[in-house]
Amino acid sequence: MLIADRWTEYEVLDAAAGEKLERWGDYTLIRPDPQVIWSGSRKHPGWEKPNGHYHRSAKGGGSWDFFDLPDQWSISYKPLDLRFHLKPFQFKHTGLFPEQAVNWDWFSALIRGAGRPVNILNLFAYTGGATLAAARAGASVTHVDASKGMVSWARENTALSGVDQAPVRWIVDDCLKFVEREARRGRHYDGIIMDPPSYGRGPGGELWKLEEALHPLIRACLPLLSESPLFFLINAYTTGLQPGVLSYFLKTEIQARRGGLVQAEEIGLPIKGSKEAKALQLVLPCGAAGRWQQT
Repeated sequence: MLIADRWTEYEVLDAAAGEKLERWGDYTLIRPDPQVIWSGSRKHPGWEKPNGHYHRSAKGGGSWDFFDLPDQWSISYKPLDLRFHLKPFQFKHTGLFPEQAVNWDWFSALIRGAGRPVNILNLFAYTGGATLAAARAGASVTHVDASKGMVSWARENTALSGVDQAPVRWIVDDCLKFVEREARRGRHYDGIIMDPPSYGRGPGGELWKLEEALHPLIRACLPLLSESPLFFLINAYTTGLQPGVLSYFLKTEIQARRGGLVQAEEIGLPIKGSKEAKALQLVLPCGAAGRWQQT
């Protein structure tokens, strides 16, 4: 498993009975998590006095209860000198997926070690975690997301992290349509990152369903790879989508043509809130990542 264990301002304190207790800087939140199917005991005192608690509704969706929580605050990922605005919004999210730091570390090292200009395409780029990491490592980045609000939030994070002068193209568009246009334009990228949702809609109402759309998107991206690409990264949060599926895609579509190395693993966050959790090295599963890199 690939574990994002270098955070100092974020941690999973405990997880039980369908929910996780997290510390985001100075504030603690309780949020539902589909992977937490174990019961267990809730011994950590943070369960009793959280700053925010998202309650899942049996009819779908849910709502927040807030207890002395600001509308917005920020935390840093110190290993890469990145900083992010956070705010609780619909569907339980805060604007950041901390487990992705393990991927930021990986491709940042590849970019810094390339010794040449590097051009990165970040699809389903959300609030810009991967964009910031790539820009901090010295890459030019094309950031694509269907949500204008998410792109604006990403730009705020770029300024907050002090990389707002980095060469970043900000694109609000359906990712597949953008990729197809880039291929017709003859553009190429040294690294491609995609972090697609399980379900979603583009700005024109285009329906996205991961199981049906992921493989065609990967194929559409192949003409965009440069002559000497560094990496291709796929993240998947869909419950039940195994790392082996991502490995199959990367081996048959990229490794078979370009050689290189494929790695596909679960990604996770360590649970740090008790001596028992630390002693047992408990990890909260957070989806899967498939990585291809040139060797």
